[in-house]
Amino acid sequence: MEQSDQLRELFRMQKALNARIGIETDELDEAEKTKWVLNFSRAMSQELAELVDSVPWKWWAQYQQFDEQNARVEVVDLFHFLISLAQVLGMDADDVYNAYLKKNEVNLQRQDSGYREKDHSDSEHI
Repeated sequence: MEQSDQLRELFRMQKALNARIGIETDELDEAEKTKWVLNFSRAMSQELAELVDSVPWKWWAQYQQFDEQNARVEVVDLFHFLISLAQVLGMDADDVYNAYLKKNEVNLQRQDSGYREKDHSDSEHI
């Protein structure tokens, strides 16, 4: 598989998985979109918490160890839900890629300018 098609393939696979469990992201009305944005956001929050639990963050506990293998699994779980969320919002792989390019440029400009002040308009074009 060509490198450029990897993101598209992830989106295709996630769409198929969502359809298999009964979530047709292309056919959601406004109320269902709202429901699934919240559901996928909450799921991502949980996966992020599980990622944090892979890292010895309890400074008072000596028994903890970094579980890199589990951390990798949690990152992949985050991608599952993030792609689903993008699909609920009507975004495909190309949309995400193009928005990423634009937002990356904004972030670079923010760094170049010292990012001393929030400009709410600098991301409106994304």
